Amino acid sequence: MFLSVFDVFKIGIGPSSSHTMGPMSAANRFLDLILSADWPRPSGAQVATIRMSLHGSLAYTGVGHGSDRAVILGLMGERPDSVDPDRMDAIVAEVERTGRITPPGHPGYAFRPKDDLIFDKKNPLPGHANGMTFSAYDRDDRLLLKRIYYSVGGGFVVTDTELEQMRASKAKAGDKKVPFPFASAKQMLEMAERSGMTIAQMKRANEEATMSRQELDAGLDRIWGAMKSCIDRGLKNEGIMPGGLKVRRRARSIHDKLQEEWRSNKANPLLANDWLSVYAMAVNEENAAGGRVVTSPTNGAAGVVPATIRYYLHFHEDADQDGIRDYLLTAAAVGGIIKHNASISGAEVGCQGEVGSASAMAAAGLAAVMGGTPEQVENAAEIALEHHLGMTCDPIAGLVQVPCIERNALGAVKAVTAASLALKGDGVHFVPLDACIETMRQTGVDMNEKYKETSTGGLAVNVVEC
Repeated sequence: MFLSVFDVFKIGIGPSSSHTMGPMSAANRFLDLILSADWPRPSGAQVATIRMSLHGSLAYTGVGHGSDRAVILGLMGERPDSVDPDRMDAIVAEVERTGRITPPGHPGYAFRPKDDLIFDKKNPLPGHANGMTFSAYDRDDRLLLKRIYYSVGGGFVVTDTELEQMRASKAKAGDKKVPFPFASAKQMLEMAERSGMTIAQMKRANEEATMSRQELDAGLDRIWGAMKSCIDRGLKNEGIMPGGLKVRRRARSIHDKLQEEWRSNKANPLLANDWLSVYAMAVNEENAAGGRVVTSPTNGAAGVVPATIRYYLHFHEDADQDGIRDYLLTAAAVGGIIKHNASISGAEVGCQGEVGSASAMAAAGLAAVMGGTPEQVENAAEIALEHHLGMTCDPIAGLVQVPCIERNALGAVKAVTAASLALKGDGVHFVPLDACIETMRQTGVDMNEKYKETSTGGLAVNVVEC
């Protein structure tokens, strides 16, 4: 099993990898399909109108997550990793005004968002909780082309056929010939013991089977650069976040107070936790506002990994760029194992799959750069994930704000605590990471749907919206 570090960490827009980046990418794929020869086009038929519908979790929480906005941007040919955040509102407003989409390379199609973009809460699609249907019609309103896509977490999008193939042959999904093809934590540790290499070294060897070292390092630096920029923006911006809850940004004011304490040398027994929390909150406030973030492994959990890296740089004198690269490689190795054997999607398994996975990845990365053995790294990941088991996904009003922003802060604190506990041991522990991942998967299967990113249970219904 091989899942690239660039599949785990994807640069895109907020507020949700499943609800924003996924639908945007699905719209991109449908546009590409229209221009391709991969469908039986009737002689002389021309696409005139496009319609689409969101199903399941996307229907219930799509408005709060900005899924409709993401679809419009995608149908205008904008890509998650390259769209200009400053132009997004104007692009959406133009489509709403004209009732047409004009993606580059296409003749332009009718698309009236109020009529042609449907939030279908009554008819969930069978393959996954995050389902979408795109349809193309000719001038006489005859159906020419229809495709079902699923947003399966972390910005990944597959068709219904691809999803069936992945589930039928999961071991082959994403397979590439790499020197260390570990599909589980047990295999990862066995390969590390035989090779005498760290997890980061093995992950690097796998990545360099498909790219040069220079390309890999440049890509890792770009990921951290995007994370760092997101933290910096979040620490500078103020005001009320969009969506109607009137939740105020807090990261800047907290950061200002921490800097004042730092300069005055005031004793603060909570100092490390405070810095971790403000870094994570800065990222997720940017995400809630629709800014540019990095899936880590999802947008809803995007603050945990950057916060712990910034903590590493802040509090460890030997921190450097090579350490950041090793951190990201180690975290991606753990994230890939979790995604392969369970899920990182809140719509599938609740927030244990999002913030829980992010905390495990962060704990592993931090333990690695602090000198941990592969066994200690695996232990750190297990501790962090274990103490997120059963966590529901219940965003109030479908917005990635409450409890999501603070939940990232706590996920980062748990990650650092888990790494610390693991490093004080010898790597021998009672619960294997693989058992914890399988427990998370089973818990997600058993979890009631109203607690899985539908905003029909939990805090989402027990807190009065202001």
